[in-house]
Formats: sequence, structure tokens, C-alpha cells
Amino acid sequence: MSNENIAMKAKQVEEVTERFNNAASAIVVDYRGLDVAEVTELRTQLRNAGVSMSVIKNKILTRAADKAGYGDLKDIFNGPSAVAFSDEDAIAPAKILKKFADGNDKLSIKGGLIEEKIVSLDEINVYATLPSREDLLSMLASALQDPMRKIARAVKAVADKAGEGDAA
Repeated sequence: MSNENIAMKAKQVEEVTERFNNAASAIVVDYRGLDVAEVTELRTQLRNAGVSMSVIKNKILTRAADKAGYGDLKDIFNGPSAVAFSDEDAIAPAKILKKFADGNDKLSIKGGLIEEKIVSLDEINVYATLPSREDLLSMLASALQDPMRKIARAVKAVADKAGEGDAA
């Protein structure tokens, strides 16, 4: 291998290492059997959620994962591997990939990392079923508003009752 190739591969390892280090999540999938239209549709769904998917050679993935401190991921780097990286929403790739895999048996999720923790397929499936961040915030806001509504109703009822007593 020429020095130029070695330098190019070292640069690729550095780039992928940086992506692992900056990622809120990185989900590894086997995409064998997907046609161009299916891959394009999947990439569009991921891109719309701020997620990028790259096909990366397993040797480069293994070296980058080792450098980033995720050496235990190397067991899932076999066969064709694509990685969906998200720098912001840790759950988005899991949700999109699980939904796509449920509708298309050619895509299989191998594993990955979420919030700097290596996760298995089962854990990814659990994360994929969680409500979105917006839904969770809405649930929290609703839960916080409920006691305030009850207090407001009680105060109004007391005020109404006091108003009736004055009228008599």
C-alpha cells in the first residue's frame, strides 16, 4: 500500500473517530438488499431528522471506534455496514431505522451507541418506542398544569359560593 493510501485511510479514521466523539447516537445497520430507491428514501427520512448515514468500511469503523473508546462495537462491524450519526437527537436514528426496518426486512439494525453508551438491538428497540422529546415535554407541561387547574377551580368555587352568600 502506498504512503498516499495510508495517509488517506488515516484521515478517514480520524474523521470517523471525530463523528463518534461528537455523536449523541450512532446506529449501525446492515443495508444489504436495499435498492437505490429504498436507500434514497431512508436517507431522506434520516436527513429530515438531522441524521446523516454513511457507508464506511469495517476496518475504518473498527479503528475509529477503538480510538473513540468504543472498542466493544467492533463485534457488530461485519458485512456491509452503514452508520446513522446524530449529533443532536439521540433517539431519532433509532426511531427512523426501526420504523424502516419493520416495513422492510432487508434492513437490519446491528447495534450502536446512544448517549455515549454502547447499546444492543434490544435496547435500540426500547429507545425507538419512547415518545419524542416534544411529546415528553408536552406530557410534562400537562402534568404541571393539572394541579394549577384544580387550585383555580377550587378558588373559583369558593369565590362563587361567597358571592352567592352576599346576594342572599
